[in-house]
Amino acid sequence: MRFRRLLLSLFTMGLLFCLLAAPVLASEEGGADPVFSTTGFVFRVLNFLIVAYGAWYLFAKKLPGAFRARAEGIAASISDAARAKQEAERHLREAEEKTARLGQEVAEMRATAQRDAAAEAERIRAAAREEAAKIERAAAMEIQAAERAARMELKAVAAQLAVDRAEAVLRGKMTPATEAALFRAFVSDLGRSAN
Repeated sequence: MRFRRLLLSLFTMGLLFCLLAAPVLASEEGGADPVFSTTGFVFRVLNFLIVAYGAWYLFAKKLPGAFRARAEGIAASISDAARAKQEAERHLREAEEKTARLGQEVAEMRATAQRDAAAEAERIRAAAREEAAKIERAAAMEIQAAERAARMELKAVAAQLAVDRAEAVLRGKMTPATEAALFRAFVSDLGRSAN
């Protein structure tokens, strides 16, 4: 279709050229400059029409499509940029929300750490109190055992001292006659107990 229009336009220009050039060619002057002659004028007009048609064809037929494609590309780029901007703004809002919550989370972590530290300190204090009580009970039991042992040893020492003193006293008072009397009393007690 375009090719037919182009052929029709060229044919029309060629016909116009022939109509304009025929009187000029018939009355051609011999000594004048051909550029400023009627033939030169016709060729200039014809040249202008060809260039004007080419410019019209380029600007009216080809460039609008290229401009339209370029405009669509720019519009798509703008749309993509708008989507990217919205996505970046969404990420920014999320980051700001996380940053805002970060202070609260840090405060919660500090409070939890303080509670845990206080609970651990109380647990350690309770364990220390319990250990001290165990040590105190063990020391009391050890003291009681040592006291009993000391009493028993003291009784044993006192008994030994009493026996030694009694022996010393008896030796001092014991005479052969007293020994014989004691022996006789012992033997008589044995005889009575055997009956």
